[in-house]
Amino acid sequence: MSYGKTTIGLALLAAIGLSACGQDETTPAEGAVQSAGEVNVYSYRQETLIRPLMDAFTEETGIAVNVVSSKADALLERLKNEGINSPADLLLTADVGRLLRAQDAGVLQPMESDLVTSVVPAAYRDPANVWVGLSLRARTIFYAKDRVDPATLSTMAALTGDAFKGEICVRNASNIYNQSMLSAMVASGGAEGAEAWAAGIVANMARRPQGGDRDQLRAVAADECDIAIANSYYYGRMMAEAPEHKDRIVAESIGLFWSDQEGAGTHVNISGAALTKHAKNKEAAVKLVEFLLSEAAQKIYAESVHEFPVREGVALSPIVEAWGPFKADNQNLSAIGAYSTEAVMIMDRVGWE
Repeated sequence: MSYGKTTIGLALLAAIGLSACGQDETTPAEGAVQSAGEVNVYSYRQETLIRPLMDAFTEETGIAVNVVSSKADALLERLKNEGINSPADLLLTADVGRLLRAQDAGVLQPMESDLVTSVVPAAYRDPANVWVGLSLRARTIFYAKDRVDPATLSTMAALTGDAFKGEICVRNASNIYNQSMLSAMVASGGAEGAEAWAAGIVANMARRPQGGDRDQLRAVAADECDIAIANSYYYGRMMAEAPEHKDRIVAESIGLFWSDQEGAGTHVNISGAALTKHAKNKEAAVKLVEFLLSEAAQKIYAESVHEFPVREGVALSPIVEAWGPFKADNQNLSAIGAYSTEAVMIMDRVGWE
């Protein structure tokens, strides 16, 4: 699959899928009453960041949306501990790896929706309809414009070469984005090749892994490294800042390179949603997912978060459109789940901290 102005307009609904790193768990209002006129959402992002879209859904349907925001692991544990008494109807996550962990934990159920299956490409939804992608983000290569000739860049595998010794910044092994990317490598090319790649990246790191994706880009700008691996939407959000903002200045010194264009394509992942196992407001929850896949909702997040929508025909933000079209790896993300444990073990073996 290729993404660009004239192909599939991917306008991710990233605002719903980004992690709420560092956020404390919140608690629903005491004595909240379940009814057919509401839907209860557990989200990995702060409520203030997704509330405008939830309010738009309420205005259109009359269905109230109650949001609980917390860290990913905390919400999964909460769902498991609450069991049949859980008030949650819908789980919103930032990475397919989180959805797969929830699926393995037995806290989800299939979602029946003809709209979902007709709008979302098969690669970005569970074959049994247990989870569905709401938006797409690409994990690719970023480089210092003043120190790296993009003609020397090609594939993720090439980053393990001697030319990049001591030049790479990337997040730590516990990061779900890195785990999912490595799992995808195991799924497509086998464990041996994935381990060789991970070992090569460790050997070429400029520093110990630390910080988030934005921090990797800031490190490139600060000449701590020449190359970073990060999700595209972070770069887009930095480019959207005011001209005098420090992150805008950082972003303007960095270039984005679409990796693996002569091969399988750039790794992509999703922000997604899943119906909880004990949803009390199932019909309302499915309606909310369908709303989030509407052209109007996808456009809102394409413009505000600078990700790619899963729905065809939705315009990209001007910032993202300027990056140009690219070929995305279209392997079904459900395959990642089978190799997530192997990916973590590989990172441990090669010393990826």
